[in-house]
Amino acid sequence: MSSDKKNINLRLKVWRQKNSQTEGSFEILDAKNVSPDASFLEMLDAVNEELIQKSKEPIVFDHDCREGICGSCGFMINGEAHGPQKGTTVCQLHMRNFSDGEELVLEPWRATAFPVIKDLMCDRSALDRIIRAGGYISVNTGNAQDANNLPIPKPDADEAFMSATCIGCGACVASCKNASAALFTSAKITHLALLPQGRVEADQRALDMVEQMDAEGFGACTTTGACSAACPKEISLINIAKMNREYLRASVTKKEELSGGGDG
Repeated sequence: MSSDKKNINLRLKVWRQKNSQTEGSFEILDAKNVSPDASFLEMLDAVNEELIQKSKEPIVFDHDCREGICGSCGFMINGEAHGPQKGTTVCQLHMRNFSDGEELVLEPWRATAFPVIKDLMCDRSALDRIIRAGGYISVNTGNAQDANNLPIPKPDADEAFMSATCIGCGACVASCKNASAALFTSAKITHLALLPQGRVEADQRALDMVEQMDAEGFGACTTTGACSAACPKEISLINIAKMNREYLRASVTKKEELSGGGDG
């Protein structure tokens, strides 16, 4: 349905930075005659087209599906990850949420583990390395019909699905005062730990993923809840408690095994 609001003009204060080795600064740009029905990224596309026409460098930002699924897009808008609308990615944020003449400050995710590639784009491959450390199932689960024969309590299936909705955008890290990746890591650990196929490697998975998270330079979690509040998929803080429990159990089990306590 089309919006009744008139087109608006905005002032953009955009962070421009050539790479992680150079210092960045803000540049003031105008976004003129913006349709309230346009998405935020469509508005930036129009600004970039104008910059290119003037032989200037376009604003660099991440994007792919533009449907809130892939987790590629993401940056700070007036200090809020993905902008002011709760449960929404930047690509799903529409310009009707802003007022004519408003100034918008656009910055990349700020975290040591997320070095800036250029402008609003940063390197989030640290999250990929956490997944590679243990966010998978290597046991043979058979074909689809075999998996469907495994009884799973509905509460567990529902909770696993909610954890699996994490798209790995990094908003949780950018919103945390400690730049912690605990919400992302815990969602991946919880998702698999709740399923019978994932229980086989649950202990080693928790140990490996948490250790990789720490090795990447993410900060510690102090459970302020800023991560969950900024998450476009509204991942629950309960996941962090579950991750801590999984990690503690795995650590105790490993210690017992090393000390010989696990022997019959």
